[in-house]
Amino acid sequence: MQDKNDQEELDALIICPKCHTLSKRVPLSEGERAVCKGCGATLYREDSLMLHKGLALSLSGLIFFALANLFPLLSLRLLGKEESIGIPQTAYILFENGFYFVSTFVFMLIFLFPLALFLAQTLLFFLMLKRRAKAIVHFTLVWLSLSHPWNMADIFFISILVALVKLVGYAQVHLGIAFFSLLLFVAIDLYLTYTMPPMQLWELYEKRFGAQQ
Repeated sequence: MQDKNDQEELDALIICPKCHTLSKRVPLSEGERAVCKGCGATLYREDSLMLHKGLALSLSGLIFFALANLFPLLSLRLLGKEESIGIPQTAYILFENGFYFVSTFVFMLIFLFPLALFLAQTLLFFLMLKRRAKAIVHFTLVWLSLSHPWNMADIFFISILVALVKLVGYAQVHLGIAFFSLLLFVAIDLYLTYTMPPMQLWELYEKRFGAQQ
């Protein structure tokens, strides 16, 4: 009985992922969020439509990611010659010039991990909405928690902006469909990361599957 009481007391606490301050859980009303008393970071929120929003945003992110890779990122016009550059070409050019390790690493960070991350999120939100495949949901949550730090789509986009600033002085630069698609993809990625961190997803998992065997 004592162990059960101790476990309940621990379950009533939550640790801040940023400053590691312990706080006591309090019930929230729809739309409210709990913040850390130490650093002000969001600890958890109450949103009955969170899974629906997550699924819609994940599907939208996949669409924008596909557009970002199918169309030119930008076009450069220098000395009368125009050339288009796409995201897949970034890794291919490195590989073509003998930078095999770097090209593989770049391909994983700017293509493989973002794609796998959004596919996993889409599957996760769908299965949690349906309350199906508890084992798959659990595995996906573990994978997302471990692999999320490797998602560097936002850093890649910032590096593109830095390169654009330098290129403007040497050539005429025209932004393609892929640039704006990548911008929207990164915006969705950041929004999901901020509003639905792994801790929040684990809590949803407990609510949806806690009573199942």
